[in-house]
Amino acid sequence: MDTLIQEFRVAYTSLKGDQLAETLRPDLESNAGKLQAIWNRGDARSAKADLQFLFYQDHSRPRLSKDETNGWYEIYLAYWKAVGEILAAEGLRTDAKSNWTSVYEAWKELTSLIIRGYTNHDFENWTIPCLYLAGRYLRLYAIRADEERRRSGDDAVTSFQDDFDPETEEHKQLEDCARHLNRIFTLCLSDRAPLEESRKWGIYYAINLLFKTYFKLNAASLSKNVLKALSASKGDMPSIDKFPASQQVTFKYYEGVLAFLEENYVESIKKGDLRAFDKALQEGEDEFIKRRIYLTLERGRDIALRNLLRKVFIAGGFEEAKDGAVPVRRTRVPVAEFTAAMKLKSGDDIDADEVECLLANMIYKNLMKGYIAHERGIVVLSKNGAFPGTGV
Repeated sequence: MDTLIQEFRVAYTSLKGDQLAETLRPDLESNAGKLQAIWNRGDARSAKADLQFLFYQDHSRPRLSKDETNGWYEIYLAYWKAVGEILAAEGLRTDAKSNWTSVYEAWKELTSLIIRGYTNHDFENWTIPCLYLAGRYLRLYAIRADEERRRSGDDAVTSFQDDFDPETEEHKQLEDCARHLNRIFTLCLSDRAPLEESRKWGIYYAINLLFKTYFKLNAASLSKNVLKALSASKGDMPSIDKFPASQQVTFKYYEGVLAFLEENYVESIKKGDLRAFDKALQEGEDEFIKRRIYLTLERGRDIALRNLLRKVFIAGGFEEAKDGAVPVRRTRVPVAEFTAAMKLKSGDDIDADEVECLLANMIYKNLMKGYIAHERGIVVLSKNGAFPGTGV
């Protein structure tokens, strides 16, 4: 405990947020000796006595307000308890056993206390790295708890209940974690202090944790709510280039993935303009290769081609309705029409055989549904969902 207390004093006195967060790091790989020393100080009574001396009695303690003092005291006491659960879960305690669900619950209490520090105890924005660290390990412990529960088969106990949902139980802790990460996001987003004193400087780290969590839960669509809230607050936010490069890269990666999932592409893909797509890819080739995304972007040409073929299909209009029947789209499209469109939009002199090959690949990749009637020179498209993902 003495080492922990000294580290807190140094970090708080020098107003070093990263250094302060390190005092709460629970990583056994780099801090095993430190965690053992913290826990082995004694029982809860001894831990409380040490912390009370630091925060309330020691004349050399940092000068904190009464609210701040109460907040940090509760946090470090919760940290001591969490350390005990971590050591027990790793089999490094002889007096007790634990599991990762207990570790998660203990760390969740610590995370809640840190969040409360900003709402109830006047914590300043330079301490935001503590929020980063709390959220990061909350997510990691949630994942370990869910994995441990699946391996041990604990869900079987509740599987006979009427309201049992296997998919929900599979990520029980991680879904709970998402709610607390959202609290961190809201805490940062809603701060109205001047930017130099604002918690908004923690926003992209919180968003990135949420993105990772939502994707792990196969609930990427929830990320749209985060982006909408961020967009609504853009006027009060520092520009993204003011944040650490690691946060910028992670955010832009997930933003790009979400754009593809929403089919929100670059203009040439939307229009099915193959010539513009090829030109943009060629002009940015060196940069794309440097960033190792060239092959990923190149595959977007299939989507551009799909959109072009879809335009031809839609332009074909409807078949003549008989006996008052509801008109349906023409599903037999001559290969010659697709050939003409591809010549127009690619600028290449492409023949019918090559077009048929491209059409066959699109059908194979499930970017269009139907078959090619080679002898008749037509493509017979599905009446329902001829172009999956577009609603047509």
